[in-house]
Amino acid sequence: MGKLIEHPDLRPAALRAFTSSILTDLRALEEMLQNGWIEEGVRRIGAEQEMFLIGKDWRPALLAMEVLGRLGGPPFTTELALFNLEANLDPIPLRGHCLVELHQALNRAITEVAEAAAMDGARVLLAGNLPTLTKSDLTLEQITPIPRYYTLNEALTRMRGGEYHLQIEGADELILQHDSLMLEACNASCQVHLQVGVEEFPRLYNTAQLMIAPVLAASVNSPLLFGRRLWAETRIALFQQSLDTRSGTPYLRDLSTRVRFGNRWVKDSVTELFEEDLSQFKVLMAGPVEQDPFEELEAGRVPSLDALQLYNSTIYRWNRPCYGISEGRPHLRIECRALPAGPSTIDETANAAFWIGLVLGASEKFGDPSERMDFRDARSNFLAVARSGLATGVRWFDDDIVDVRGLILGTLLPLARDGLTDAGVDPGDADQFLGVVERRVKSGQTGSEWAHRSLAAMRGKGTRSGRLAALTAAMFHRQKEGIPVNEWEPANISEAGGAIQNYLRVEQYMHTHLMTVNEDESVDLVAFVMDRERIRHVPVEDAEHRLVGVVSYRSILRYIGGQSELSLAGSTPVKEIMGRDPVTVTPATSTLEAIRLMRDRGVACLPVLDEGKLVGIVTDRDFMPIAYDLLQEFLPGE
Repeated sequence: MGKLIEHPDLRPAALRAFTSSILTDLRALEEMLQNGWIEEGVRRIGAEQEMFLIGKDWRPALLAMEVLGRLGGPPFTTELALFNLEANLDPIPLRGHCLVELHQALNRAITEVAEAAAMDGARVLLAGNLPTLTKSDLTLEQITPIPRYYTLNEALTRMRGGEYHLQIEGADELILQHDSLMLEACNASCQVHLQVGVEEFPRLYNTAQLMIAPVLAASVNSPLLFGRRLWAETRIALFQQSLDTRSGTPYLRDLSTRVRFGNRWVKDSVTELFEEDLSQFKVLMAGPVEQDPFEELEAGRVPSLDALQLYNSTIYRWNRPCYGISEGRPHLRIECRALPAGPSTIDETANAAFWIGLVLGASEKFGDPSERMDFRDARSNFLAVARSGLATGVRWFDDDIVDVRGLILGTLLPLARDGLTDAGVDPGDADQFLGVVERRVKSGQTGSEWAHRSLAAMRGKGTRSGRLAALTAAMFHRQKEGIPVNEWEPANISEAGGAIQNYLRVEQYMHTHLMTVNEDESVDLVAFVMDRERIRHVPVEDAEHRLVGVVSYRSILRYIGGQSELSLAGSTPVKEIMGRDPVTVTPATSTLEAIRLMRDRGVACLPVLDEGKLVGIVTDRDFMPIAYDLLQEFLPGE
């Protein structure tokens, strides 16, 4: 979640004072840029590794505080949810075997967390989105219990003016609303940093903006959310919408989202980005300011610019400008935030090598892209590859539309190699990691494509939750093998290790593609729906999706039996025959409790409500395949 203070302040007076501190920091940064304070001629790289904690049931494990307590602090830190952790790796000079060092550092971090998590029977998984996450995993009960996260949630929710709305359309469509920031916790990334100089910043930053589209196309790893097949990199849409504070206006007013690609090329200085953000986005929270940056400069000390850094951490550019201090010297970095976690650490290192090499190599080859391309085309390319991955045409120089796979293989991989080797990276290491990208692109098997192929191979086997658990288990097992995703075999339904964890809660197998009617519609329509869909129960809901009753096939038979042939020719409203006050459950209701309710209340179906709204249904027929699977697990061969 970036640089956040422990006890933020939301009072208006504190926010005004903090805004003044940000402006002071920005003026101090301008003076530092002009007077040669910023470190030049040094290239360092770094990474921030986000990860999921999962249990033996392959579902999120709320153990972040316990695991972090065993790890003892830095480089490990909390994230928004109790099933997330982050490792901030030490910077590495960009030379020699730095890519191998980065790969080793990622492996060490994952190993340390895995060993600490294993004491509670948990595991570590690298994924852009965790396939087994459900909406009920995202309540404020699962938020990391640190004041800054609650304050951030309060500030963003207040700014939004209400609930968080999500709508993403891919092969499936996902439309939902949520009451907190916790939707953002579905995401995990591997963020890559590159240290750059003052004069070269505009050219390198603009190149990073142009090149993030093809790099992301080769790296997509997040095709699923809540079991729906959405974008090749669903994280992009999810992250933007989960932190979007905009509201509709009656006019064509251009409003920007805090998660953003940007609006224009950089012309002269990094400060343009900070100035643009300050002009468009309100300060979310304030904190104590312990330094006057100009007093620090006058005393010959490097100011920390804490106010500017805190504010910058609440603006989520996909390529974020960063100010930092390393070995006592202030520097500038570009932080690439668009790359997902996983599928394996070798894939992540390869993605980092591709992005770093391209920023350096393409900037030398093509110069500043602002002179050759419309910024809107670069942004459009980014969104296009997020939706479709390698199956995308992108708009390139001279307004050409080119196949992104051909562009990567024919032009960009050689440029990335030049960029790395010219910077002093060992040529053999550059070939090793860029070769991972090349083989992935040639095969077409990105992390997203592997997930799609795995689900296709499991089609018709088990329940949806069982297939998602098997997909998660397969990801874990193959990550442990340390092989790149292009060599992964599809997931097998048996890899989750058993059926029982797939049926713990109603939401894991409830039907969400619902056939419903309104209480004022005709009984004829209900009978038609039941006959056509071969179902025995139809929920009745109002215009706000609130459940008001249930019509069963038995109620229709009773109605028909009590009517004359003449009266049947008329149209009777559903509300006259529906059962009112039906027995309901929530998505988090246990399967055992659902079975007991059906037995004790003598009902054959249970509508599933979330905050009073109809979200699913389970029937007695759903428990037969569950019982069969459990018998197969516990009584094999009988």
